[in-house]
Amino acid sequence: MPDFSSDYTRSAHPALLEAIAETAGRQYLPYGTDAPSTCARARIREACRAPDADVFFLLGGTQTNRLAADVLLQPYEGVLAADTGHVALHEAGAIEHGGHKVLTVPHRDGKLTADAAAAFCAAFYGDGNREHMVFPGMIYVSQPTEYGTLYSLAELRALREVCDRFSLRLYADGARLAYALASPQNDVTLPDLAALCDAFYIGGTKCGAFCGEALVVPNPANTPRLFTQIKQHGFLLAKGFLTGVQFERLFRDDLYLTIGKSAVALADRIREGLKAKGCVQPMIAPTNQVFVLLENERLQALQKTLRVSFWEAADDSHTVVRLATDWATTEADVDALLALF
Repeated sequence: MPDFSSDYTRSAHPALLEAIAETAGRQYLPYGTDAPSTCARARIREACRAPDADVFFLLGGTQTNRLAADVLLQPYEGVLAADTGHVALHEAGAIEHGGHKVLTVPHRDGKLTADAAAAFCAAFYGDGNREHMVFPGMIYVSQPTEYGTLYSLAELRALREVCDRFSLRLYADGARLAYALASPQNDVTLPDLAALCDAFYIGGTKCGAFCGEALVVPNPANTPRLFTQIKQHGFLLAKGFLTGVQFERLFRDDLYLTIGKSAVALADRIREGLKAKGCVQPMIAPTNQVFVLLENERLQALQKTLRVSFWEAADDSHTVVRLATDWATTEADVDALLALF
């Protein structure tokens, strides 16, 4: 059965599995102090042109987002995000569980605009009761967004200006960053993220790794005692070489910068194929996620032969589903998918 339900259903890229297999029988220093992790951090700093950055490897995206909010924010501050943002919808209240409210504003194509963020902050600071309220402390974006859309460099710069005006931090969730970097429509680089963000992460789990995300803090002064806080949260992996080995390989020979190219190209092929078949696509993205509107009866029949992901109920009789390609999706997979529509 073709499976387009998500981009983290594979094991790992063969090059990473080979690198992990080579660790068999070896001993490594603990907690990310091992040689592969040290090398991976150096490669990431070089790729980001951020020689002084702190780089920490964690296991998953929700864990990384929760940690970032906790270390970047004061206890009385919250996270400003689009109402479609991952932290607002699909993290089971992880940010709130850490004591920080998610403050949402309406999205535009899945994105938080600088105008909306500035308007929210201006209204907040114009409220005479603000001392009784949660202060906006951080802007959250993801690249790409939940809708698979991309922030342009101009849009991120505008958000940075809002952050500087209202003393906010800028944080980017990069769970699918490899697919953003691979998109022909993208103009945001790793050095751009390092220059504009107070912290961001480079996603591995959805981008060829068995597990793992790399949290990058360009200015370590923004997050003092981060290692200790990772330990305090219970997020410190004793066998840190497991993630370090994978990111060392991802950032060798520019693998991370190229691993998403086929996924984006095949997603484009799916979009064109569905369009030719008359399927309604409520959101068009330039990355690896494809969204299709289906009648509920048609969806029920389709699910017997195809794995897709529920996205949202459009109305009483229609559902939007998501199809996600990944680094290992093949032309044959796409042929099988399109044959079912």
